[in-house]
Amino acid sequence: MLRLYNTLARKVEDFKPLGEVVKIYTCGPTVYSFPHIGNYAAYTYWDLLVRTLKADGYKVKRVLNLTDVGHLVSDGDEGEDKLEKGAAREGKSPFEVADFYIDVYMENYAKMEFLPADVLARATDYIEADERAVDEMTAHGYTYETTDGIYFDTAKFPQYADFARLNLAGLQAGARVGFSTEKHNVSDFAVWKFIQPGEKHAMRWNYLGRPGYPGWHLECSTIIHETLGEPIDIHTGGVDHIPVHHTNEIAQTYAMTGKDLARYWLHCDFVTVNGQKISKSLGNTYTLDDLADKGFSAMDYKMWLLSGHYQGTRNFTFDSLTAAKNRRLNWRNRIALCYQVSEEQRQKLSEELHFAEILAAVNSNLNSAEAFALIDNLDLTLADWQRIDELFGLRLIADTPDISTEQYALIEERAAARTARDFAKSDDLRDLLKEQGIALDDAPNGTIWSYLE
Repeated sequence: MLRLYNTLARKVEDFKPLGEVVKIYTCGPTVYSFPHIGNYAAYTYWDLLVRTLKADGYKVKRVLNLTDVGHLVSDGDEGEDKLEKGAAREGKSPFEVADFYIDVYMENYAKMEFLPADVLARATDYIEADERAVDEMTAHGYTYETTDGIYFDTAKFPQYADFARLNLAGLQAGARVGFSTEKHNVSDFAVWKFIQPGEKHAMRWNYLGRPGYPGWHLECSTIIHETLGEPIDIHTGGVDHIPVHHTNEIAQTYAMTGKDLARYWLHCDFVTVNGQKISKSLGNTYTLDDLADKGFSAMDYKMWLLSGHYQGTRNFTFDSLTAAKNRRLNWRNRIALCYQVSEEQRQKLSEELHFAEILAAVNSNLNSAEAFALIDNLDLTLADWQRIDELFGLRLIADTPDISTEQYALIEERAAARTARDFAKSDDLRDLLKEQGIALDDAPNGTIWSYLE
């Protein structure tokens, strides 16, 4: 049985779906700049979640949002909209910036072998739904209007602090300077922002007779309501979402619908680089292209991520990435050995022997690290490897084809040269295969080939 750490309960629980189809929502990227390697950690872990559910026989409907409007620099209600900031930086419109970085994100999404979301939801496609959501919250008595916008009154939702276990008395006011005195409570947050006179904001929609835009917390509640319906089975995100974003989602959804938002909440921790937070000022915002320039593939990086646990802080170093790359190469060459057996042995290798043990490890709160340790030590069949590939999405089989008929012929020709003690020809043939990325090991029972990279 699948067991998951539920942030709502602060413990690992048995997973029990609410219906025939498991409904999952993942907080997606804010598409205003090039994503760095830390941004792909969460999507790697939640891709594993979906793959595990499918391996367990569940039907899944997963929604991933793309935040292309309304996300301020801070998680509160102050600062500059990130899309507007990106537009000013690049001399484009916010919509052009969003389109460009969505394309970049989806290209890298494919490089990471993530399963496609069933619904890829752009926030700008749900503006009218946002307005209806605010109407519902207002009709139910949960909002009030200020000069700055429409705010959620957290005092009207007594459970507001429960999810994140907040100390509301200790919170500092988060509203923009000049409007903080209009907030009823320090924890109140904007569900709709009004554009002030003289304020440049290209992304704007008329609501209640005034130009404005939705608060960034609202989009997730709205998209879930429109695409999945409440309650959903699993809501995923980063640990930084717990105290503000997800807390606000829960409040909004209840105010809109009178229902709980999700049954299970999963949160992953951060990736650091050499023990430091990823930051442009530190020069450690590596992208997947940066890794490729240093000789590492997206699959090497995914291998590194899955070598640890989603709830732990992962410290990235190039030494650890090199170890992950070597581990993946070792696994691929174990697959290569499966090609170099007799027909009778091939029949045996078509049977699954150990995949159930590996799946059981992952079913224990997505413990990919334990599963990887099993893979390192188990005698696996080709069928096992195929299921492992389906579970982790590491392109092990696709990147490890059997060598060609011509290459096998070169190996046989070299064996004949060795038998004839023509070592010069034998060495030339070895070097020729090495140029093709194939290494040879002369074992007592014959020559074994493997991939060099």
